[in-house]
Amino acid sequence: MLLAELAEVSRAVAATPARLAKIDALATALRSATPEEAPIAVAYLSGELPQRQIGVGWAALRDAPPPAAGPSLTLADVDAAFTRIGALAGKGSTGERRRLTGELLGAATADEQYFLVRLLSGELRQGALDGVMTEAVARAAAVPVTQVRRAVMLRGSLPAVAWAALSGGSEALTGFGLQVGQPLKPMLAASAPGIEDALAKIAAGAAGSGQAAAAGGVQAARAAVEWKLDGIRIQAHIIDGDVRLFTRTLDDITARLPEVVAALGKLPVRAAVFDGELIALRPDGRPLPFQDTAARAASDVPAEAVPLSVFLFDALHLDGTDLIDLPDEERHAALTSVVPPELLMPRLVTGSADEAAAFFRDALAHGHEGVVVKALTTPYAAGRRGAGWIKVKPRHTLDLVVLAVEWGHGRRRGWLSNLHLGARDPRTGGWVMLGKTFKGLTDELLTWQTAKLQELADHRDDWTVYVRPQLVVEIAFDGVQRSPRYPGGVALRFARVLRYREDKPAAEADTIDTVRALAEAPG
Repeated sequence: MLLAELAEVSRAVAATPARLAKIDALATALRSATPEEAPIAVAYLSGELPQRQIGVGWAALRDAPPPAAGPSLTLADVDAAFTRIGALAGKGSTGERRRLTGELLGAATADEQYFLVRLLSGELRQGALDGVMTEAVARAAAVPVTQVRRAVMLRGSLPAVAWAALSGGSEALTGFGLQVGQPLKPMLAASAPGIEDALAKIAAGAAGSGQAAAAGGVQAARAAVEWKLDGIRIQAHIIDGDVRLFTRTLDDITARLPEVVAALGKLPVRAAVFDGELIALRPDGRPLPFQDTAARAASDVPAEAVPLSVFLFDALHLDGTDLIDLPDEERHAALTSVVPPELLMPRLVTGSADEAAAFFRDALAHGHEGVVVKALTTPYAAGRRGAGWIKVKPRHTLDLVVLAVEWGHGRRRGWLSNLHLGARDPRTGGWVMLGKTFKGLTDELLTWQTAKLQELADHRDDWTVYVRPQLVVEIAFDGVQRSPRYPGGVALRFARVLRYREDKPAAEADTIDTVRALAEAPG
């Protein structure tokens, strides 16, 4: 398949707002690809690279050579070029990376250059999100979409599943199972403004109503309530004492966490997969700032300088048995059968709102973010934000993406200060602006974001730097109000920066639907 064909599909998908039309166009393209080309096509049309990161920044893309007169690049050619570029390291690698990137762009037509630049810069926003692409793969391979979703859940890679579906159909997809050592996407939690609201949602789900219940409107169901830590989410895979640790984005950080490896390597298991959280604690048990914890995953900060404590809260596999389809209560029983109390997340099972609220207050008293309320009957919905887990924090927060930033004035002159905040639009793959804020920014954060956001700059004018939508920032706010000023019709009240979430991809930012739901909530 020529890259030009894929670029044309991308343009067509971006031009239509209709979900079914997007799926049809993507499925047609995938049927035209060979099974070997399909994983590359799926990755590119999803705005990703099979190699994930290859070290090509905006500077290497800014001065593209003149385009080629006609198309000649195949998907295999481009994939091989990306692999060569990503493998470069050491002295002189930056210059050679730029040379090879220029060589690739020089072999591309104008349309192909447009596609490649946006693919490499993270700006290929055409509405081909995971859900749309999953349905397209199912349609192209003529297999049930539920089977594709489950395979993706277990494999953690839609391109790999696409190859199997298109080359072997349903039979090939049945071969996907949980593999110890191969990370799968973590289950995510929905949000509720308070403990009673969370328990009501759990109760409504238990009653099978399928609708959120008003707080206190449904008799409380028994639920698990666990501490929610401001730490690093990890997935631990253990085989005969050998431990591998993966982040929520499926990156392997085992080598950076020797004390965690040592603690988990002593567990009495032959093969296991656990879900949990790591956090740096003070001697009194209260958490250190999140930056101290995050530094351990992102850099070579020595373990003795900032040791991390382990809190496991779920078991996905144990000694030859997959547990993800079992209810939470049974998975937790398996977890506690092999993990000592000091490595477990604090947990209370109760049907009492008063007891749950007291547990919530205790979590806050220990310095933690809040709690997660879990339905005892829910299976592990890998990669999905299901109603079975509901997080409760003492304040409203959203994970939003920085769309632009304005230069400061007065004391902040010389710093990029006022952030333009966007929520994800799941229908278009684009971003909806919710307002601006310069509150909550320390001098340290101002210095950091001034450098970071200039690295992400797409274009600018005298006052504003418009950036590629990649950087996630956690925003606290007092409420959501209607606003004709912004295209989404809503704006945040008294928004302020809590922290940047470099551990979180933009694809996991909160959606405009979540924000609108908050605006419509009573009280």
